[in-house]
Amino acid sequence: MSFFEMNIAAMLAGFLLDLIIGDPEGWTHPVIWIGKWISFMEKRLRRKGGNLRRSALVLTASTVLLSMAATAAVLGILVLVHKAALFAGMCIISWWCLSAKCLAVEAKGVYRALGVSMAKGRTQVARIVGRDTTELLEEEIVCATVETVAENTTDGVISPMFYLVIGGPVLAMGFKAASTLDSMVGYLDEKYRDIGWSSAKFDDVLNYIPARICGWLMCIGAFFVKLDGKNAIRIMKRDHANHLSPNCAWSESAAAGAMHIQLGGTHTYFGKVVEKPTIGDDDRSVEKCDILQANRLLYVASTLMAGIAALAGVMIWLF
Repeated sequence: MSFFEMNIAAMLAGFLLDLIIGDPEGWTHPVIWIGKWISFMEKRLRRKGGNLRRSALVLTASTVLLSMAATAAVLGILVLVHKAALFAGMCIISWWCLSAKCLAVEAKGVYRALGVSMAKGRTQVARIVGRDTTELLEEEIVCATVETVAENTTDGVISPMFYLVIGGPVLAMGFKAASTLDSMVGYLDEKYRDIGWSSAKFDDVLNYIPARICGWLMCIGAFFVKLDGKNAIRIMKRDHANHLSPNCAWSESAAAGAMHIQLGGTHTYFGKVVEKPTIGDDDRSVEKCDILQANRLLYVASTLMAGIAALAGVMIWLF
């Protein structure tokens, strides 16, 4: 079995494990340890003083390289045990890198919470968004959830799959480290603007190609889940740049177009008003069930990506 064939097979096995079991919680998950390292290094670099923008490079490089080195070391040990042990390890690490089910479960939790009360919905959506949720109305809660599902379909599924295929678990864990850095320090506020700038930029670079793949997969997937695929393509082409990030609006605009809703706009992030352009057309009012539609797009886009990878594996094996 070639390098790419093993990567693809392990990614597919990891994807199935993620769909069945979901994201494992607790100290065993590598993201927990990556997060601990980021917190430790951030505090140490801040105490050291000096130019925080230079320190940001140290934080980014050390986190990504250490994560990749640790993954390579584990796989190196498994090579010495048996080839089957190596493949099993690759499958488990691939599973750790993917989070489709976790994302869908969190989104569905918001859907269920809104069925109980607005207060429950606000509390639940606060688990998955970085904005102030204390005064959000139901429509705003739904929009925030749909945006999160669409954006994180790239970060949590399509990008890891992409890097699992081209570079195996080592490269994918490097991406996971970069993504964790971005979620912890990649903000534009005064506290993180300097220490997190390189992490945010690096995450943008790594997601550049996968974000565009994800947008098109969502457009194609819309046809499979009886949403408006043609409008998804139209809105994605028109609004894919309507975001502060160079990547997020690709999947968000595809989702907005598929559902004929409007996302984006001005939001409050813990007392600070951040103005954003809108994404999509306000063809109808946002409804609670749109969260479930976003989950369907998440699953179909992920499955299409897995199918493309499987087809690539077959082609490599045949030729």
